[in-house]
Amino acid sequence: MLYIIGLGLGDEQDITLKGLEAVKKCHKVYMEAYTSLLSFGLSTNGISNLEKLYGKPIILADREMVEEKAHEILAQAHHDHVAFLVVGDPFGATTHSDLVVRAKNMGIDVKIVHNASVMNAIGICGLQLYRYGETVSIPFFTETWRPDSFYEKIQRNRLMGLHTLCLLDIRVKEPTLESLCRGKKAYEPPRYMTINTAIEQLLEIMQDRKESAYTEDTECVGLARLGSEDQIIVAGTMKQLQLIDFGAPLHCLVIAGNTHPVEEEMLDFYRCRT
Repeated sequence: MLYIIGLGLGDEQDITLKGLEAVKKCHKVYMEAYTSLLSFGLSTNGISNLEKLYGKPIILADREMVEEKAHEILAQAHHDHVAFLVVGDPFGATTHSDLVVRAKNMGIDVKIVHNASVMNAIGICGLQLYRYGETVSIPFFTETWRPDSFYEKIQRNRLMGLHTLCLLDIRVKEPTLESLCRGKKAYEPPRYMTINTAIEQLLEIMQDRKESAYTEDTECVGLARLGSEDQIIVAGTMKQLQLIDFGAPLHCLVIAGNTHPVEEEMLDFYRCRT
């Protein structure tokens, strides 16, 4: 059996009882380490806290392992119970859907244990979940690569009066350009996009396109470390949010569409007063 188990968003205690029972059954426990991270994921004792509670050693599965060596994980699931731990919910990233498809094609039984993810926890800001349009991902700009295809999705959402959840880039164990050229493995330091950087890039795209699907005065909500004890939620204009230090990762941003009076009442609790 292959168990794909959601861990939730906060710390090791956010796993469900069903998920914990499944982990304890498993001979091998892998944890994906590139689509997201728990709130303590940057700390030195993060994994040991998980291992202590779960009573199992945990193998960190980076992007390379999951995308290039998934067959090794699946081969073990032919003979033993194997757990694959995912921050948030198992289907928060398309990579995990691919793992399920490959397992089923190999005749391996798959059991999914769901948990909270950013896709539903975002409701805490007060903007109602059924009033969101398509979610977008905002990648880091580089000197030679400045993608902006997500702009049209934001524009469509705004035209329909819908909110847009922007998931911000995570760069973990990305190979350096030099290593790619030389064929030797070397990786860039981890990078996690901030709300401030996301807004800076969004405003740059707007200026380059000479369009106004949004402006620096557009109402947004910035959220940091969603689901953790020290989460931060601030509502304000893009211009206001750019001046706020949201602290450690992970960050996400919501660009508000048309708001209902009840949504406005909730947003008032988080409103930036500067």
